[in-house]
Amino acid sequence: MVSEAPPFWWTKPDWRAWLLSPFSLIYGQVAGRRMRRMPRHSVPVPVICVGNFTVGGAGKTPTALALAVAAKQKGLKPGFLSRGYGGSLDGTHVVDAHHHRAHAVGDEPLLLAREALTVISRRRLAGARKLVEEGADLIIMDDGFQSNQFAVDFALIVIDAQRGIGNGHIVPAGPVRAPIKIQMSKLSAILQAGTGNAADHLIRMASRAGKPFYAASVKAEDPQGYAGQKVMAFAGIADPDKFFRTLEQLGAEIVATRKFGDHQHLTDDEIEDLLSHSALHGLQLVTTSKDFVRLSGGHGRAAELLEKTRVLDVVMAFDDPQAPGKIVDLAIEAFRARRLRENRSATK
Repeated sequence: MVSEAPPFWWTKPDWRAWLLSPFSLIYGQVAGRRMRRMPRHSVPVPVICVGNFTVGGAGKTPTALALAVAAKQKGLKPGFLSRGYGGSLDGTHVVDAHHHRAHAVGDEPLLLAREALTVISRRRLAGARKLVEEGADLIIMDDGFQSNQFAVDFALIVIDAQRGIGNGHIVPAGPVRAPIKIQMSKLSAILQAGTGNAADHLIRMASRAGKPFYAASVKAEDPQGYAGQKVMAFAGIADPDKFFRTLEQLGAEIVATRKFGDHQHLTDDEIEDLLSHSALHGLQLVTTSKDFVRLSGGHGRAAELLEKTRVLDVVMAFDDPQAPGKIVDLAIEAFRARRLRENRSATK
């Protein structure tokens, strides 16, 4: 499964955005109505949702991983909940990082499962209940902010500082998933990822509404060995250019690049192109961790590509190192207040 946002979503609104505006109005009304509805269900553990305002990546997965690390340091057993986007499995499944492949469960769940218990389910409520059955005492939901089926105790919205919300229009005229005012009313805090001013007006909106603001940046886990190296970089993520910029910041000389659709599995021809071009020009192949796990388990030339490719693992580094722990604490406090309200309602 491939998801590729139209380039005009991330530029100044043009005739295409205005032409699609009537459809965006309908989409926005439906999405807004869905968000206004209070979740009917509850789960007996704290729930953190890591989401974003728009379609596409903004750093949700590394943010979720940072929160899980903080939770484990507090003695908790966090569990990730994902839809398993890009995977073929239906139903509710515990992800086995050593057994499952990206074709089955999706690439992001495989990355999450390396850090903590991970469950995929198209039905989020069933997935949450499965995590509780498996012993999770904190749920970190990767995405689902606009379409959640149960109570969330802390909704952290990640926004890219350089791309912001693109042209500001709602799908299909732009990348925004639901009316911003409604999304702003439902979030608990904003996390600005990276440097830039594209998110400034949203941060001001959140500040006026009394919502906390955090800042962080994506950093390489192992930055050594890239300086001066000639590389061929390839990525099938929502924003490949961000990956290329990170490599350049590490000193790599990017001689060639290949961009693929978000979550895209490479064809035989694409694999052949990467191997032959890099070999012809003496380039080191480099890709993202998501692309790397999608290659895992392949045979023949796919296995050769995996062997010859260096993966750039990244982490979300908060400006305040204590921030992930504070977010976990706030979620637990909100959970306790929620359970108190639920118990009071039950006794009436």
